[in-house]
Amino acid sequence: MLENYQPTILFEDNHILVVLKEQNLASCPDETGNENLLDLLKEYIRRTYNKPGNVYLGLVHRLDRPTGGVMVFAKTSKAAARLTEQMRTGDFEKRYLAVLGGTPEPESGKLEGWLKKNTINNMVYLCTEGTDGAKYAALDYRVLEKRGGLSLADIKLHTGRSHQIRVQFAGIAHPVYGDMRYGGEYAVKGKLALWAYSLAFTHPVTKERMRFLSGPPEDVTPWKYFHIAEAVNPA
Repeated sequence: MLENYQPTILFEDNHILVVLKEQNLASCPDETGNENLLDLLKEYIRRTYNKPGNVYLGLVHRLDRPTGGVMVFAKTSKAAARLTEQMRTGDFEKRYLAVLGGTPEPESGKLEGWLKKNTINNMVYLCTEGTDGAKYAALDYRVLEKRGGLSLADIKLHTGRSHQIRVQFAGIAHPVYGDMRYGGEYAVKGKLALWAYSLAFTHPVTKERMRFLSGPPEDVTPWKYFHIAEAVNPA
């Protein structure tokens, strides 16, 4: 795959590379040693532009392995630093679509809490403020549709914690459909219904405000039960 990988590119210039990450592909190298998007993109750049030696590509943010959607990578260290600063200041906006088990009440609102990651089993847990290693997590959500005991939700992250969406919704008994770690009765292998459909940020060099949209596969369960195109591009 490394030699002939052709990424789905949404935008590319000398400073940034915006692509779609496939589900079940790691964002960057991890302890498994499996292929990952960062290395695949480095090889794509080396091959496409005949670059000798090591290729620089900055990892600005991550998506969980089973999550698909829009990601931006930095092609220079200056771009990486400026995008990272946007993440710190909140100028970097990430939105997700998720299919949830049941329907949260209220159907729109904010989830806040504290999360702690267990690095031994790679699980994240809800905890209380002040717990050693705890990190604050916040998101806004809005239910768009309900069907067959499931609901489609639009989610805006305020913090980018590991497994955040999955853990916070499992914590209110409405886990993400297909989640093998936190989904309980909704766990379905290879079918995590969580997709990073919108990414907005300021170009690190031109200062143009940019927004990229790309929805999940509409013919795949459980996405096919909902009006995905309207959710991604509302009238």
